[in-house]
Amino acid sequence: MSARTTTPWPLVALFTAGYLAPYLLPTTVGRLSAGLPLSATEAGSIGSALLLSSATAGFLLASRVDRFGPRGLARGGLLLAAAGYGTAALTTTIPLVVLGSIVGGLGSGTITSVAATGIAGRRDPHRTTTLGLLGVSALAGALYLTIPHLGPGHGHPLAAIAVTALLALPVTRHLPAAGGPEAPHTPAARTLRATTAPLPHRRAGLVLAAAMLCWSLAQNSLWGVSGRIGLQQAGLTEVTVGAVFAVALGAGLLGVIGAGALGQRLGRALPIGAGTALIAGCIALSAAATDLTSFATGEIAWNTVYPVVLSYVIGLAASLDRRGRWAVLVGSASSLGTACGPLAGSLLSARVGYPGMGVILALGLLLITVPMTAVALRTRRTAPLPQEHPVVEIPVVEIPLDALPTPRAAYDTAGPRQATAGAAAGPGPGSR
Repeated sequence: MSARTTTPWPLVALFTAGYLAPYLLPTTVGRLSAGLPLSATEAGSIGSALLLSSATAGFLLASRVDRFGPRGLARGGLLLAAAGYGTAALTTTIPLVVLGSIVGGLGSGTITSVAATGIAGRRDPHRTTTLGLLGVSALAGALYLTIPHLGPGHGHPLAAIAVTALLALPVTRHLPAAGGPEAPHTPAARTLRATTAPLPHRRAGLVLAAAMLCWSLAQNSLWGVSGRIGLQQAGLTEVTVGAVFAVALGAGLLGVIGAGALGQRLGRALPIGAGTALIAGCIALSAAATDLTSFATGEIAWNTVYPVVLSYVIGLAASLDRRGRWAVLVGSASSLGTACGPLAGSLLSARVGYPGMGVILALGLLLITVPMTAVALRTRRTAPLPQEHPVVEIPVVEIPLDALPTPRAAYDTAGPRQATAGAAAGPGPGSR
């Protein structure tokens, strides 16, 4: 789709559908453990398998979305998500639940890859990212308020993800098909013609991808066991824990709105570095919670800061490659960390307890703040911010060897090729 569309609602819808599974991870893992004959570690392993399959899809599709066609891939991913999560929701047979979760994860990864690549062509990817984070946070918050009132059982959060995927299917008609008509100088057209272009900023991209893997691992190690901390350590009911998560995600909406309003006035290094340090403190507080006040304070503060930092990391990854390849790769690395989070959180908490787990995760986050901030500082002069106009590209890859000379007026200024990761996401939750 064109980089100049005012509001990319199809991409926002795909972002929301793709990232909903990581955002619902605590209630999904908790209900798998409570509703099926599974231990907490086994339930966490299923959550990890779901997210690992999502990351795998992202790695496989990082540079192939435009080649296969966003429309077809998005439809396939949505159908996979609906079929996989729907199957896992409707059965109590453990192997089928595992298989359905893995298939659903592949669908989620496909959806987020299409969204990331599409957002890569936006003139202001930071704004599109904030809209997507607003959408998934609002939907997840509403579900956290609703699911506890639907009765026991493991299937409700999985069914919600499947239904969301089906509801997003109609928006795919607005996406371009493989080989579909494009303006000769749109970002999508350039992407299709430049399939052999090497990845720029390789060192910075690899450092950021490795850091995001660890960043997401730390976030989701806590997020995957947050429900159990509230129920077991803080002594709260499922309804109360769900209400805390809903308020926390609502606070995250405010954080996303604030990040969108702030834009790039502070650059990327300060929000990423200082924000990650704040997240470390919030994780330690939440993991040590023993009552409603401390649990709610930690979760709400954490979820307020998390999407702010995530939006800037997404923008940083997008700035490394205008075709969006680093955005998808960094987002997939984030998903890989997210996938390992539930299992890592379960193992750490079993070994050292929830407070000890929180301290370990907080120290790890403080360590990776250094390389993430360094990448942001190093690339700020070489990669334009979303609001800036990039330099004119010389479309060498667009000219066949036997072509006649083209009039100078045919060359156009390219919009910035930036994307989401995440996203990562991007469920913190998410991408978390």
